Amino acid sequence: MNEETTTMTGQIAAEEQRDGFQSKWGFILACIGSAVGMGNIWRFPVMVSKYGGMTFLIPFFFFVILIAATGVIEEMFFGRIAKAGPIGAFGTATELRWQDRKKGEWIGMIPVLGSLALAIGYTCVVGWVVKYTYLAFTGGLSAMGQDLPQIAGLFEATATSFGNNFWLIVACLGSFLIMGMGVASGIEKANKIMMPALFAMFLFLLCYVFILDGAEGGYRYIFTFNPEGLKNPFVWVYAFGQAFFTLSIAGSGTVIYGSYLSDKEDVVGAAKYVAFFNLLSAMLAACVIIPAMAITGEKLSSGGPGLMFIHLIPVFNGMPAGRLVVIIFFICVLFAGVSSLVNLYEAPVATLQEQFGFKRMPAVATIGVLGCVSALLIQGIVSEWMDVVSIYICPLGAVLAGVMFYWVGGKEFVLKAVNTGREKPIGAWFYPLGKYVFCIIAIAALVIGAALGGIG
Repeated sequence: MNEETTTMTGQIAAEEQRDGFQSKWGFILACIGSAVGMGNIWRFPVMVSKYGGMTFLIPFFFFVILIAATGVIEEMFFGRIAKAGPIGAFGTATELRWQDRKKGEWIGMIPVLGSLALAIGYTCVVGWVVKYTYLAFTGGLSAMGQDLPQIAGLFEATATSFGNNFWLIVACLGSFLIMGMGVASGIEKANKIMMPALFAMFLFLLCYVFILDGAEGGYRYIFTFNPEGLKNPFVWVYAFGQAFFTLSIAGSGTVIYGSYLSDKEDVVGAAKYVAFFNLLSAMLAACVIIPAMAITGEKLSSGGPGLMFIHLIPVFNGMPAGRLVVIIFFICVLFAGVSSLVNLYEAPVATLQEQFGFKRMPAVATIGVLGCVSALLIQGIVSEWMDVVSIYICPLGAVLAGVMFYWVGGKEFVLKAVNTGREKPIGAWFYPLGKYVFCIIAIAALVIGAALGGIG
């Protein structure tokens, strides 16, 4: 009895001392930061271009709303009710169902390791962005003008084995400095600066591109709707994949951010804002990039890193005030990358704190060294690394979180979690939609992604 009392006292003390978001908007902006990443910039405009503007956007909007109303809410609430990351949350569900916490905790390691693996690959990409932001400021990018072979050569030399060591380390130091300051003083404050600045700068780029001759062709294409195009199953598959992955549903980052949220806050309302601003960021990127390509007569036929680090640079350099455009663009990309990277590393950092009793700074330092060294070593295979993690491990984490919350936790657990902090209970639609529809489409993201070599 004395041992149990001591354990309970320790848990209560740990909860009272646990860092967390100080405001609802701090939480929302941090979640927006985790969702607004490279996919919105180098993949979404290509999908819109390839699959016919509004013909792609309509199913994309539908899937964003569906996934936000089930998966995003689920992961936020799961973390909050457990007051822990994936390991603690999964353990809470299995303890409730089978009185066996360890079983869930072992399963919870999968999304944590997935988040760490994705963060390691993403570190390489953010390292590229840091280098290009520096070159944008110093004039190195604008000096290359529209010399595509020279621009392509720069990226090939950067994205190779040990080709970007210094800037990768800089990216790590910046990201872990934010994390080392804590959730409220570091992550929350950083996102309160980066996210408004990112949207303001993208709006500036939108207005600038809008007034240039030739941009109207790009806008006309974006908002063209062809009903026949909706008969193409790949439109729906890739719209679903884009929505699924852009909302950062992986059973890790959103769970841990949710665990830092007060029980007084309405998470459903927060999820709506995350979905809206994620849509807005994607649309801003499309409404900048597609018209910019139209102005110069370039065809938007390839996505991925090549679009951002190769093909867009001569386009921007060919515009009036091109150097300023390149600087603003890469600052936007940098803020999007760092905010997402911080989120990806937070789950493993929190795991060291929750499971092994680490203090914040030693946990950040440990994961920082591991992540930085691993990223340095995989620079030559980062594309293959990211494919494996994003196609298999991240969707698996989303499936496991959905199953643990809706199926293992059960209806009473789910409704208690989602109605905490709400003045009006959530509608009867939520539980069956999450339990059946979301869990099925999460499995579909894993299976279809594996079959097609990636859908998001």
